[in-house]
Amino acid sequence: MNDQYEIYAIRYATMTGRQPHQNYLTPDIHNEGTDLDYFVWLIRGKSGDILVDTGFNGAAALERSRTLTINPADALERFGVRPDSIRDVVITHLHYDHAGNLDRFPNARFHLQDREMSYATGRCMCHGLLRHPFSAEDVTLMVRHVFSDRVVFHNGDGEIASGVTLHHVGGHSDGLQVVRVNTERGPVVIASDASHYYGNMHRRNPFPIVYNLGDMMEGWKAVEHLAGHPDRVIPGHDPMVRDLYPSASDAVDVVALHKKPKRSFVV
Repeated sequence: MNDQYEIYAIRYATMTGRQPHQNYLTPDIHNEGTDLDYFVWLIRGKSGDILVDTGFNGAAALERSRTLTINPADALERFGVRPDSIRDVVITHLHYDHAGNLDRFPNARFHLQDREMSYATGRCMCHGLLRHPFSAEDVTLMVRHVFSDRVVFHNGDGEIASGVTLHHVGGHSDGLQVVRVNTERGPVVIASDASHYYGNMHRRNPFPIVYNLGDMMEGWKAVEHLAGHPDRVIPGHDPMVRDLYPSASDAVDVVALHKKPKRSFVV
């Protein structure tokens, strides 16, 4: 029987004043502008802590006009988790807001899809529109971690621990992977940027930053199948996550995703 885990979404930054066309590929009267929140996710279980994504730092926030509330590594400290205690970090994809701060976890190994490293270092990066979400410094540091034997590559599905599995879906980025976690309320899927907002997946209306539109839309079906219920899919950037789930700390902005949401998407 798979072990059960706790999952915490840690909000570390935000972007306000976004318009509908920035959030949906085909905005209409049902699409509202909303903030974009930035999260990393902590998985806690008997075998230790697993971090999903590493966020960005102050320099990236300044460069890209984002509001950084706290560096994710410092947020973990406030939550009682030392960054140097983390042994496994899942990088869902190498965009700047998911793969910064790679120097803040000195004892971790990084789990990454083969296709994501190939994409982020290959010919597609010759195109400005495709490389814009990436940071050359972050990608270069990940390459250095490869040469230091600190990267574990996955090709499709993989397993981090009993009850914590990885699944390639692509779409937003060629090597995007999601994380399925066994919890007290059933399997919860950390969808990351497979769906930025609940509305992207529920309305079948993609987020505009996309590498392969077909893979993105097929990815929604894969994520829904992995979770088994719409309420157990967690989008990557939706502020609604903080409204749906109970707070787990007075010291940092954290909600508990292994608990049931305050309301359901299924009527």
